[in-house]
Amino acid sequence: MKQRRSSRNGFTLLELLVATAIFMVICAAMFGLLQISQQKYASETQLSGSFQEARLGLDQIVRDINMSGYPSPRMFSNTPNPLNYAVAPFAWDPSYPSTDCQVGATCSPTPGDFDLIVETNFASQNPGSTVSWIRYQLVGNILYRGVVPKTSGDPVSAFSASGVMTPLVNNVVNSVTQPIFVYSCNTPNGSQLCALGSAPYNAPKYISDVDVTLIVQTPQPDLQTGAPKLIELTGRGHRTNTAN
Repeated sequence: MKQRRSSRNGFTLLELLVATAIFMVICAAMFGLLQISQQKYASETQLSGSFQEARLGLDQIVRDINMSGYPSPRMFSNTPNPLNYAVAPFAWDPSYPSTDCQVGATCSPTPGDFDLIVETNFASQNPGSTVSWIRYQLVGNILYRGVVPKTSGDPVSAFSASGVMTPLVNNVVNSVTQPIFVYSCNTPNGSQLCALGSAPYNAPKYISDVDVTLIVQTPQPDLQTGAPKLIELTGRGHRTNTAN
């Protein structure tokens, strides 16, 4: 009587090794895609954060410039205390307020390529309210903003106290060839770049528009390219008060 052999289906050692190798290749590909996805997410997140910070900073600057010069002395029947009106839309240095410096020439540091002081009253509709100075200044790679009440002294000195200037936009990389502030002045021949105008129309009190450019880089290099990404935003502030 013949006995039947039991047949058992299994894998050989070679088949197991091949299957394991294929599995490892698939896992490596999946982890590689996951790493690329995480890098892209991190890059987009910090790019979005830098964009939002720059956007908010630019909007704030433009709003302040639009409000500059309120209230002017012409709005009063009797000239009030100088602290209650704006001598000009923008404060200057040196010799404020006795003489005007020339934008792009003798104004130092403000109004300058990286330094601007807006002069205005946030609450001009309220009796007894006073004018404020709002300064924007690039120090290193940080654009600072500060607000102080107008005084009878020098506007630059008013911002010397610790804590007055606070960071507004980080990682600003504007250069000499691409300043933050570019000024246009009202002249008898129309609006033109203040730096190209002639006296007296290249003085701060004749500034009508300020073109603002912010070039901001991401805090960390892009994980895929190894280089930081750059964001460039532009805006224009136009003073609506022409009575100064």
